[in-house]
Amino acid sequence: MPPPPARSRQNPDTPVPTPRQAEPIELPRFASRRERRRAAALLRRLGGHAAGFLGPVSALGMLLVVGGPLEAQTSRSAYDNGLPSGFGGDLSGSLGGSTLRPLATTPVQPGTPAAPAAGPVRQDPNAPVTFTADEVDYDRERTTVTARGRVEAWQNERVVRADEFTHNRETGVTRLRGHVQLLEADGQVMFAEDAELAAGFREGVFTDVRALLAGGGRMAANGARRITVPAEEGSDRREDTLTDLARVIYSSCKSCERDPMRAPLWQMRARQATQDTATQRISYRDAALEISGVPVLYSPFFSHPDPQNPRSSGFLFPTMGLTRFLGGFVQVPYFWAIDDQQDATIYPLFSTRQSPNLGLEYRRRFNTGEFQLQGSAGYFNGTDTRGREEFSGHLYARGRFSLDENWRTGFEVNRATSELYLRTYRFDFRRVLTSQAFVEGFWGTEGYARIDARVYQGLRTGDNYDNLPVVGPNAIAEYYPRQRYFGGQLYGDVGMLGITRSSGAWSQRATARIGWDRRETDALGSQWTFRVQGDARAYYADKQGLEPIYLPHANGGNATGNMRVAIDWRMPLVRDAGNWGQQTIEPRVQIVTGPNTGRQSNLPNEDSVDFEFTDANLFSLNRFTGRDRQEGGTRVDAAIRGAWNFPNGGQLEGIVGRSFRVHRDATFAQGTGLERNWSDWVGRVSFMPTSWLDLHARARADGETGQHRFSDYTANVTQRNVGPLDTLSFYGGYLYSTPQSFLTPLRTRNEVLGGVTATLRQTNGVQWRVNASIRYDLETGRPALVQGSAGYEDECFIIEGRFVRRYARDATTLQNYAGGTMLLFRIGFKTLGEYGFRAL
Repeated sequence: MPPPPARSRQNPDTPVPTPRQAEPIELPRFASRRERRRAAALLRRLGGHAAGFLGPVSALGMLLVVGGPLEAQTSRSAYDNGLPSGFGGDLSGSLGGSTLRPLATTPVQPGTPAAPAAGPVRQDPNAPVTFTADEVDYDRERTTVTARGRVEAWQNERVVRADEFTHNRETGVTRLRGHVQLLEADGQVMFAEDAELAAGFREGVFTDVRALLAGGGRMAANGARRITVPAEEGSDRREDTLTDLARVIYSSCKSCERDPMRAPLWQMRARQATQDTATQRISYRDAALEISGVPVLYSPFFSHPDPQNPRSSGFLFPTMGLTRFLGGFVQVPYFWAIDDQQDATIYPLFSTRQSPNLGLEYRRRFNTGEFQLQGSAGYFNGTDTRGREEFSGHLYARGRFSLDENWRTGFEVNRATSELYLRTYRFDFRRVLTSQAFVEGFWGTEGYARIDARVYQGLRTGDNYDNLPVVGPNAIAEYYPRQRYFGGQLYGDVGMLGITRSSGAWSQRATARIGWDRRETDALGSQWTFRVQGDARAYYADKQGLEPIYLPHANGGNATGNMRVAIDWRMPLVRDAGNWGQQTIEPRVQIVTGPNTGRQSNLPNEDSVDFEFTDANLFSLNRFTGRDRQEGGTRVDAAIRGAWNFPNGGQLEGIVGRSFRVHRDATFAQGTGLERNWSDWVGRVSFMPTSWLDLHARARADGETGQHRFSDYTANVTQRNVGPLDTLSFYGGYLYSTPQSFLTPLRTRNEVLGGVTATLRQTNGVQWRVNASIRYDLETGRPALVQGSAGYEDECFIIEGRFVRRYARDATTLQNYAGGTMLLFRIGFKTLGEYGFRAL
């Protein structure tokens, strides 16, 4: 019988330790007395053979955990009274004939039982051990069973492979020789040249170890010893394991294909290491972090989570830096994996110019929802020098919970002492913080209901807290039945809204809406849409003459209604341009009629203040954004759309149109484009001739003078495979808008934006990326935002730098906001940790 195929002794995908003289393994100093007694008993059971195997070892707890009767699966019959029915020949069963391969290839061959997802696996220690081999011998005198040639054995979901497998039925000791492979149920794989296992296959020693961990981790060592200890009470495992290793190397980097003996980009080298399945951590003694083989950091003790454990308690890499308000600072986070459903991260920060600050992030998942909390607290002086300090902090909390199959509830709490505090400590900052609580229900695609209450907090110095609204209740119920009525779609909703202020305008509102749409196509191809929509509103309000409403005639009770009927016609005229694609010209006209609504100054206005007239709402029945203002009267909306669809998928499209109103409507403010009978001209052009060019333009011009009132232009050019670059993108934009009455301060917006993004073509998983952009305010003659970043990433390492400079000013003090400049560096060793540096 020919010998098994030759296999490589080296694994090009795992780091190889520098050969050193083997030395005995010592249990870690923090090992318990029970663990030491267990280790001594293991050595006695192995009859002193362990001494020859205890060299440097790999941090892998992936031994074959087996027990119970030993069975060989043959092609003829099972063992009878411990004697095989046939010797020699092909003894392959369900796993027979599989070929052992070097580690560079996938170790699990076809026919091997599939490994489940990573996580605690409950094994039956009394399950039989089944194996296949090319040859099996039984020695009656020594009571040993020896299997040779492509040996593959498994128990439960653990698999072992070797050139030779010798099992002593009296002592229970098993010896594995030649290209040993151990495959764990969680996907981890360990390779060794020799192994000797105690009874039950749960404990043993190994030499010349290589390992592939879950999550991409790789380890190499001269030897390993594994002992078992009873699992802690409440654990879902029957036992925990300690794997002691010596002269160990750990990394998540792949070896160089051209030079496998070359040191990886980074690796952790240690004199000893211990992998503990109870704590799911790997701990090192006398550890050194090496980059390209050069030691850069030494620690007498170092610990990190086992790569198969996505959550493990411990200190995270610190973040250090230098900023204007903090001075020099260091932040040392601690992650606490409380249990499988919740965790917390504590962020203590110490700086030279501010008192210590403590941050906290807490997360928890429930069977029916989730809860998240972020907060911080500390004394803060608000200047970049030592001065009077005040207690400051922030709290962000969010929760979502399902009540049943239709209803869910949730809340958000967002509060902070000041915007300067959030900017200084780099927490998420916003112009206004919103807190709310809600309950909402869903009934397929037909029904929806929601009720909520909201409060707001303005963070800028000029905000008047007395004018900030408290919203509640805010409720709406919508219904869109699937069946059609009179050939069209019927829909409706009802709602209510209450708004109060400490010393300002307040109001209560009830609304109802019902509508009907029907679409038809005539014999000529024209598309007709018939729409009817009715609204009813009822108000009770007071103090409407005060800021920010300024509607003194809106006090008291009032009720009103509005109805609109519309006929929308469009005629798509399509022409086949042969090799040039397809061309379309589509005129569109809509007639909308209803009662005149006038100025509506006797009604409060809370939700219809923000308004922008563009081609997007040219054909809307009500072009206001909310319900407090209704558009009435009779008008005609007209536009013409043209499109050219190219054979390669590109397109050129444009639309231009305007409205004519029979009566002037004073509801619309000056400058909105709808204050006169003839509206402003609105239009849009999109040019996408190829996959690498995108041009879009949207504009509005005065209907009488043609004066430029609004424009928004964007351009994007993306090229692929440009030299060594995978992608190269240039983007730009221009925004112009006349002063809006609802925005303060009143000023013209006139800005340009430009940027570039490039990524280097990936080679062996390596990627470079860089981007830079600037937004420039033409009105003030200075930049509004400048930012850029660059980064490198491969399968085991990431380094990134980012610069951001904001020139935003406080509208009240006309001073630049604090914390407008940021420089951030991030270095990450995948599966090990990340380090960050922040400056400016």
